[in-house]
Amino acid sequence: MSDSRRGIFVRVIGISVVMALLVYTSKGLNSDGLYLLKFKENIHDEFNYLGNWNPRDKTPCGWKGVNCTARSVVDSLDLSSMNLSGTLSPIICDLVELTKLDVSVNGFSGSIPNEIGNCSRLESLYLNNNQFDGQIPSQLGNLTSLTDLNLCNNMLSGPIPDEIGKLSSLFQFLAYSNNITGSLPRSLGNLTKLQIFRAGQNSISGSIPSEIGGCGSLTLLGLAQNDLGGNIPKELGMLGSLTDLILWNNQLSGFIPKELGNCTNLGTLALYQNNLVGEIPAEIGNIKFLKDLYLYQNELNGTIPREIGNLSLAAEIDFSENSLTGNIPIELSQIKGLRLLYLFQNQLTGFIPNGLSSLRNMTKLDLSINYLTGPIPSGFQNLTAMLQLQLFENSLSGSIPQGLGLQSQLWVVDFSDNNLTGTIPPHICWHTNLMLLNLEANMLYGNIPGGVTSCKSLVQLRLNGNRLTGSFPSALCNLANLSAVELGQNKFSGPIPPGIGTCQKLQRLDLSDNYFTSTLPREIGNLSELVTFNISSNFFIGAIPSEILNCKMLQRLDLSGNFFVNAVPNELGTLSQLELLMLSENKLSGNIPPALGSLSRLTELQMGGNLFSGEIPSELGSLTGLQIALNLSYNNLSGTIPPQLGNLILLEFLFLNNNNLSGDIPSTFDNLSSLLGCNFSYNDLSGPLPTVALFQNMAMSSFIGNKGLCGGPFGNCNGNSSFNSIPPSKGLGAPRGEIIPIVAVAVGGVSLILITVILYYMRRPVEVVASSQEEISSPVSDIYFPPKEGFIFQDLVEATNNFHASYVVGRGAVGTVYKAVMHSGQTIAVKKLASNREGNNIEKSFQAEISTLGKIRHRNIVKLHGFCYHQGSNLLLYEYMEREYAYTMKVTEKCDIYSYGVVLLELLTGRTPVQPLDQGGDLVTWVRNYIREHSLKSEMLDSRVNLKDENTVNHMITVMKIALLCTNMSPFDRPSMREVVLMLVESDERYGNFISSPVFDSPKVDAS
Repeated sequence: MSDSRRGIFVRVIGISVVMALLVYTSKGLNSDGLYLLKFKENIHDEFNYLGNWNPRDKTPCGWKGVNCTARSVVDSLDLSSMNLSGTLSPIICDLVELTKLDVSVNGFSGSIPNEIGNCSRLESLYLNNNQFDGQIPSQLGNLTSLTDLNLCNNMLSGPIPDEIGKLSSLFQFLAYSNNITGSLPRSLGNLTKLQIFRAGQNSISGSIPSEIGGCGSLTLLGLAQNDLGGNIPKELGMLGSLTDLILWNNQLSGFIPKELGNCTNLGTLALYQNNLVGEIPAEIGNIKFLKDLYLYQNELNGTIPREIGNLSLAAEIDFSENSLTGNIPIELSQIKGLRLLYLFQNQLTGFIPNGLSSLRNMTKLDLSINYLTGPIPSGFQNLTAMLQLQLFENSLSGSIPQGLGLQSQLWVVDFSDNNLTGTIPPHICWHTNLMLLNLEANMLYGNIPGGVTSCKSLVQLRLNGNRLTGSFPSALCNLANLSAVELGQNKFSGPIPPGIGTCQKLQRLDLSDNYFTSTLPREIGNLSELVTFNISSNFFIGAIPSEILNCKMLQRLDLSGNFFVNAVPNELGTLSQLELLMLSENKLSGNIPPALGSLSRLTELQMGGNLFSGEIPSELGSLTGLQIALNLSYNNLSGTIPPQLGNLILLEFLFLNNNNLSGDIPSTFDNLSSLLGCNFSYNDLSGPLPTVALFQNMAMSSFIGNKGLCGGPFGNCNGNSSFNSIPPSKGLGAPRGEIIPIVAVAVGGVSLILITVILYYMRRPVEVVASSQEEISSPVSDIYFPPKEGFIFQDLVEATNNFHASYVVGRGAVGTVYKAVMHSGQTIAVKKLASNREGNNIEKSFQAEISTLGKIRHRNIVKLHGFCYHQGSNLLLYEYMEREYAYTMKVTEKCDIYSYGVVLLELLTGRTPVQPLDQGGDLVTWVRNYIREHSLKSEMLDSRVNLKDENTVNHMITVMKIALLCTNMSPFDRPSMREVVLMLVESDERYGNFISSPVFDSPKVDAS
């Protein structure tokens, strides 16, 4: 036999054996069983759930997941939640009696086969929670017996086919959490039996078809988290059976249709996070079964309709983040079952209705970020179910109800940014559930009560910006959950206790702008999770403790405005997470550590106003993430500017002024494309300015005091342009360079003169001051303050040899200024003014003025240390500034630009610096509020001026703009005094008749 014929014979025998085996193994198994075995071939059964699918059985009716009719025909297949994977074989539809197919909650993938449309008797199809992709097959429209279709939580794409409208028996359609696109088919209106339609969390676009109003049986319509636009169709009002309308997070616009008021069976109405406008329809008050009403994050306006009070079954109402106006309707107090009421971030006005205190089921109330006034209703302390009470950023006044917390298990209380007075309620943490207490930016006084400092549940304590007094509460160190303590901008004093090191979870510690003294405890180094540490503007002394280097998580470290001495630890460069380092305005000395160049995350480095010497380390050029500012000004740095600083391409502000730097400004600074401002003044720099536009066009004040610089505003480097000269102005009888220093000196002291004038008319004996100080219960009694340094009158007498003439540094029309060197070595200026003990009737006005000035804390403003009265004399105590600062026009960070702006606003408006609290509390705030509400109009100007003259009005408005620049909240955005003078002169040239005076024509003062 040949090999080829032998091979054919072998193959025939093999095939025969296989066929025999197949016949043997399938003997007795009906056709439905064979189809299921074929279906299983496409399935990966990791845990052998289908292990009992035995091909030797006669029927599959005993197999897992299989149900049969009485005739042993498969009518249901349920393979849900079996951790199966694979694809869905189209052979499944060969099961001609199949009415239910459930493969949900598995790992099936691939597309849904088009042949699924051949399962003509299918009533329930559950393909949800798999990984099916591709489009929804249009052949599904052939399944006219289908009642339940669940396709949710897959990766299906494309549109919902129009053929869905043929499913006349459909009861439930679920397709949420896919990638479905396109518009909703209008054929949905044909589904008269449809009760639930959910297709949220897709990318469906277009508008909601009005035909959906034909789905008369619809109870739930869920289309949230899509890209639907257009109006909400009024035809939805025809859906009388609707219980849930869920359309949030789309692009819906237009008005809320009033026809929704016809859907009286609605229990949930969720239209939030859209672009809806107009008023809330009063007809919503007709929906008597409504429990949850969510309209937040839209653009709704108008008032809250009083008819909302008719929603007697409502549990949650959220109208937050809209533009609603008017009062909070008292009718809300009729909804006795209300648990949540969120009205925050609107434009609501008026008082908080006392009637809200009757809502005993209320757990969460948030009325924040509105314009509410008046007191916090005292009845709030009786709301026993209250957990979260937030009223921040309003204009609330009066005291906090002192019983707050006694009857409710509060866990969040936030009353920050109001005008609240009085003391902190002592029992606010009575039930030890309080996690957040935020009362910052109010006018609270007194100590932190023991009920707060012993609150074991407390996580965040935020009390910044009040008038609180006392020492650092040692009991806080025992609170194991505490992560944030913010006590800044108060009147706390004394040392920080060593026990602070036990607050192991502390991440944020802000003690800035207080009266804390002594050295920084070494136990600070135990706070291993500390991220933000701010003790700026206090009176800490000694060296920076090396233990602070143990705080490896530190991102923001602010030690500025203290009296720290000695060198900065070189190991500071090991704090690799540091983003902000503020060491300015101390007495630190030695070299700037080169290791600071290792702080790769640093965005701001402030080291100005110290005694640093030596060269600027070139390693600072490695701080390529430095963006906000690099400030090394007012030190004793020498040498050249390292060219490596040109690598700081993200840097916006660079201050190297008032040092002893020499050489050129490096050409690498051409790379500083992000730079918005810089200052190199008062060094010994020479050579041409960098050629980039920023340096060429920068104000001369940024380079003054460097004799060798040229280019840019100083003319050609080959010319004879003087660095200190300024081109003359047209119409002036003298060069502007001669005018500016004299005018700047004059205007720079206006605010000081204003204070002295007030004091000149103050006639109050020492005994009155003492009695005022004794009234410690008064929130304003501490405005008669001694200096922080603890000076007494006898110290001033000794420091000036009983105010001897040899200590006089200046005389004026209303008083004499003495230079006083105190026992501590600190130098201050004492201004002594005569008093004839008249004018007691201006006491309240004077108190308000001193209170306002005492609260101003900024490095650009000369510090008012304190004042006192003694034997017919009034004494003002100021930070001392050397005489040449004024004459040489070295514009330091202490220049009183802000105060000068206030003076301009006084002159323009005819108002005093202190305004009623309901008008902002101060003149700057009043002006800004007026402009925001009415724009910059002549009505805000002093009516005593002739405002009929258009030229006068325009002139005053221009000066008003200059004043607003001077009072900018950001010091970086305020102009220098030189720039202010230039703007004033130019304004006068444009609108006024500028006449040169003898002062402007006088020779320039020689400060040498």
